[in-house]
Amino acid sequence: MSAATAVEAPAALGTDDDPHVGIRAHLRHISALVRRNVLWIRQDPESMFDVILMPIVFTLLFVFVFGGAIAGKGNQDEYVNYVVPGLMAMMGMNIAMGVGTGFNQDFQTGVMDRFRSLPISRASVLIAKIMVEIGRLLLATAILLGVGFLLGLSVSNVPGLFAAIGLALVFGSSIMWIFLTMGVVMKNAQAIQGMGFLVLMPLQFGSSIFSPPSTMPGWLQTFTDYNPLSSLADAARGLMNGGQPVAHDVMITLLWSLVITVVMAPVAIHKYRTKT
Repeated sequence: MSAATAVEAPAALGTDDDPHVGIRAHLRHISALVRRNVLWIRQDPESMFDVILMPIVFTLLFVFVFGGAIAGKGNQDEYVNYVVPGLMAMMGMNIAMGVGTGFNQDFQTGVMDRFRSLPISRASVLIAKIMVEIGRLLLATAILLGVGFLLGLSVSNVPGLFAAIGLALVFGSSIMWIFLTMGVVMKNAQAIQGMGFLVLMPLQFGSSIFSPPSTMPGWLQTFTDYNPLSSLADAARGLMNGGQPVAHDVMITLLWSLVITVVMAPVAIHKYRTKT
């Protein structure tokens, strides 16, 4: 093999279509990449600070700073039952943004160039990343619920609690495809964070996560009606404690998750495969 051919081969593997691999090989690649990402977290435990601290800080902040103003003085216990299911919806959005910044940093350090030079499916790299982030999201949700129980959270339907957690994980994983795409196409992590906050803040505060939409102006109530975070938060509340029908909100959340995944997953994989 000539020197030119040896130099060009890795580049060709990084830009051509995915190499043909069977299902068993594909699963083996995903397993190896998941293990690689987990080992990386063990080497860099500071990368877990957002997962550990964010649910604690947000729960304490909203319950004790805003709970009295929203639910009335002395009604923090009632507000805990309202806001914690909403924060479950918010956790997925915030952790999804971290997926994009981490993915972009892997490109900056050359890790992704090495992966793209290997004879593995391009999708396996992204799927492994999402699987690890789902694990991080599950841990953040467990911490959020733990803090909620310490502050007086009550759950009358335990199977409904697990259904609410599953629903939040499904929606959070769909949002991760959006930020993986941003991690590929945007130049740096700071740009992803800036764009992410610009999009996430209106979605989070223009929803039923923190306060009932009935207290909002009419035009904002219309926005919350179509906001998937409102559907997810309302579905989680209904599943955990009843008191309201949940079928419509669950269906809307699952529909949003399906549409986002079907549209953005192929885009993310294509952008990753063709990035130079």
